Parts: sequence; structure tokens; C-alpha cells
Amino acid sequence: MDNETADRIRESFEAQAMMHTLGAQLTQVADGAVEITAPILPTATQQQGFGHAGLTFSIGDSAAGYAALSLLPLDCEVVTAEIKINLLAPAVGDALVARGHVIKPGRRLVVVSSDVHALKDGAETLIAVLQGTMVPVPR
Repeated sequence: MDNETADRIRESFEAQAMMHTLGAQLTQVADGAVEITAPILPTATQQQGFGHAGLTFSIGDSAAGYAALSLLPLDCEVVTAEIKINLLAPAVGDALVARGHVIKPGRRLVVVSSDVHALKDGAETLIAVLQGTMVPVPR
């Protein structure tokens, strides 16, 4: 991945107020693949104390979207057209990590997915899978 593309993704991520609110960090950027990590903060739990599905969805969607953006020309951004989530297990642990990747790139539609894992005591548990479509838009 060239530095200009990586810098564009980092700059875009830093502009997302939602990611700041969640304490999320962009931890890896590569061609067609992005990783985002977020702590499970007390403000991001549901009534049973697990990480909220909204946290899981937010970082999974962003990881998938930035994976798509990593393969697009510098004059493009992306928006989510649709994305589906399967919640597989409760978000139990200290943090979540979302790993997004591109399934099929395209000029008009980019099919993406991401896996979200809960991190606890050094172990990862797969808690969700997302699949969706990103639409390139002018920057």
C-alpha cells in the first residue's frame, strides 16, 4: 500500500467523531484489509454487561468500509449501501477487534466483510460476522 492511501485512510478515520466516542483505534491498514480495535467501555455495554451490538456493528462497518476505500482512487470516499450482521456470541472481554476485507472490488459497488472478535485474557472469540456493500462516491 502506498503512503498516500494509508495517510488518507488514517486522516478519514481521525475525522470520525463516532470512532473517537467509542475509543476506537485504527490498528492495521493494508490493501483491501483494515483492522480497528475498541475497548469495551462501561458506556458501550448493554443491560447484561456485555459489549453492545452497536459497538460491534460500528467498528465492523468502519473496518469493512476502510478496507474498500484502500482499493479506490484517491478522489473517492465510500458510503455503506447495506450491511448485514450475524451476532454469534456475547461481547465478553476488554476490547473488540474488527478485521474488514474486500470480497470483490468494483468501480460502482465494493462487496466487503468483517469479522469481529472479543479479546479477553489474550484470547480471541469470534462474536460477529458482517457482510455488505460499499458505494464509491466523490471525495
